[in-house]
Amino acid sequence: MIQERIAALRSLMAERQIDAYMIPTSDFHESEYVGDYFKCRKFITGFTGSAGTAIITQTEARLWTDGRYFVQAAKQLEGSGVLLMKSGQEGVPTEEEYLAEVMPQNGTLGFDGRVVNSQLGEKLEELLEDKHVKFSWKEDLVDLIWEDRPALSAEPVWILKENYAGKSAADKIADLREAMKKEKTTVHVLTTLDDIVWLLNIRGNDVVCNPVVLSYALVTMERFYLFINEAVLDSEVKSYLKELGVTVRPYNDIYDAVSQLKGQKVLLETAKTNYAIISNLDESNAVVDRMNPTAPAKAVKNPVEIENMKKAHIKDGVAMVKFICWLKKNIGKQTITELDAEHYLDNLRAEQEGNLGLSFHTISAYGANAAMCHYSATPESNAALEPKGLYLVDSGGQYYEGTTDVTRTISLGETTEAEREHFTLSVISMLRLAAVKFLYGCRGLTLDYVAREPLWSRGLNFDHGTGHGVGYLLNVHERPNGIRWRMVPERQDNCVLEEGMVTSDEPGVYIEGSHGVRTENLIVCKKAEKNEYGQFMEFEFLTFVPIDLEALDKSLMNERDVELLNSYHSAVYEKISPYLTAEEAEWLKENTRAV
Repeated sequence: MIQERIAALRSLMAERQIDAYMIPTSDFHESEYVGDYFKCRKFITGFTGSAGTAIITQTEARLWTDGRYFVQAAKQLEGSGVLLMKSGQEGVPTEEEYLAEVMPQNGTLGFDGRVVNSQLGEKLEELLEDKHVKFSWKEDLVDLIWEDRPALSAEPVWILKENYAGKSAADKIADLREAMKKEKTTVHVLTTLDDIVWLLNIRGNDVVCNPVVLSYALVTMERFYLFINEAVLDSEVKSYLKELGVTVRPYNDIYDAVSQLKGQKVLLETAKTNYAIISNLDESNAVVDRMNPTAPAKAVKNPVEIENMKKAHIKDGVAMVKFICWLKKNIGKQTITELDAEHYLDNLRAEQEGNLGLSFHTISAYGANAAMCHYSATPESNAALEPKGLYLVDSGGQYYEGTTDVTRTISLGETTEAEREHFTLSVISMLRLAAVKFLYGCRGLTLDYVAREPLWSRGLNFDHGTGHGVGYLLNVHERPNGIRWRMVPERQDNCVLEEGMVTSDEPGVYIEGSHGVRTENLIVCKKAEKNEYGQFMEFEFLTFVPIDLEALDKSLMNERDVELLNSYHSAVYEKISPYLTAEEAEWLKENTRAV
């Protein structure tokens, strides 16, 4: 079937004299996760992972993806004729390097200009300039061969009340216009979905686990145009938007609207704005390429949002404690698989008041499966949990009061010395990072060593960031704050840490073929004392879920590590126990005892 689809695509390419066709994993808005309508790369290659780019020529079909998906991609591409390109591995060219090599002189590169960001488009223009390569970007060729393509999502839009949002949309729009003035711009084109819904205090359900709405915004000093499928707006939302001064226009009219702009200074972010939008801008306009002002504003949670997020994490902690208690009491007594555990936890979250679903697909991983840090249990891989070894669960929920994300590694019985060592190191690392005090002006890059030192000192490491920003009833991965040991410019997550920013704290250890451990809490940045040295900052825990004492090797911990753990567990019991049954509370008391 995949070979037939590729053959059909090549036929269209030949008709249009296109030498190579590029299919990224993207929607029209540069979203991290995309709806079913946008899964063209999956359709053409059969690879289902969340990241990757396919390039099809008349003689080759190649798929690039990262280390999270090498094993999965190799299995899914088998027999398809699609060659796996392991991004970042020695000797493997990037997509751009490959195109520079295979594109012929005066050739044509094809792609749907709505799913390729302008920054990449401009990079390809420069790279292929000497070969005089033309771009064919106005047509989605995959759409022409995808007969049963899912429809664009059209879920209802709803208003997030101010008692949850903490600030009115009118005030947020006013702040945006002030930011536009500072950049000396007259128009702002905004295409990122989480920024748009945050700005307008609305939410939807157009991307799984991300309560966003398919839309574009065009903002001037006097007018606000929202490009959206009007069918998703009921009378209440229409009235609300009208009061805000928002003019609603059809979703696809954004391209015509930007083409009508003349002589404007247009604020936009090329890495987040698609190539088709930029290409439709008249040359009389000047583009000011900056991070969308809404991104840093959204990352700094206001006091109402922070208090709400604390409430959300109590609810989430209750669900997690009930889950761990159930698992510990039933392991070895009944058959429990990874999917059984996942569904049990997902249902516990759904029962919590104000829960609106998951913030991402639950990672339920036993034994060696946990060594794949983005593992997803399937009917084919679904391992049965045994009364030995370690089980890792990474999960989160969306609540009216905010977004949660927590990882716990759980001992199911007898564990090895290496398992206990790695588990304990992840706990030490998480607690030490959360307890750090630092001067204002530090970035995550400055702090990451605190978390990695316990591991690096033993020649261990983990190949992912230590922390990512988290949205408020929005995307579980949110820029521009993050914690990592080296710069990754495309991640855009190395800003100065501000009071109110929520970040994950999630060190781990992954031993291929054996086990994986990760301990993750969310932390909120806040001000500590201010003195002659400047303003000091610190973190406060949002997550309150017990850490498994049965997997702990106390001999690896110093006195302060023990104090930090005992203090944390005291808070867990105090905050969570009132919402449990007597039996569950007794279990929690025992499992948060001082060590």
